[in-house]
Amino acid sequence: MNKKFASLVMLLGLFSLISLVSAQVQIPNPLGGVNNFGQLLLKIADGVGVLIASLGTIMIIWAGILYLTSAGSTERMTKAKTALFYAIIGIAIGISARIIVIIIGSIIGVNLNLP
Repeated sequence: MNKKFASLVMLLGLFSLISLVSAQVQIPNPLGGVNNFGQLLLKIADGVGVLIASLGTIMIIWAGILYLTSAGSTERMTKAKTALFYAIIGIAIGISARIIVIIIGSIIGVNLNLP
């Protein structure tokens, strides 16, 4: 009987403290200046675009190294040219990532609330 009574008193005490704690806590927005889903998509597109463009730049350097070390081998030179071609395509996609999201959003009818 004493265990049940002690458990009940502790449970009621915890419930009474919840109202005090919830009145004092204000949780900040963890996403910064993002207030809707459209702005979140644009922020993600900007981040992914920077990442893809950076990797494309590294791939251009790698394609140059492949070309310089090909020693006249047509097979290795073709491999380096292909790597350069795909790196340029990657940079173009990375730079236009925000525009791609805006176009797809307008096609499917999502309001992006552009600044």
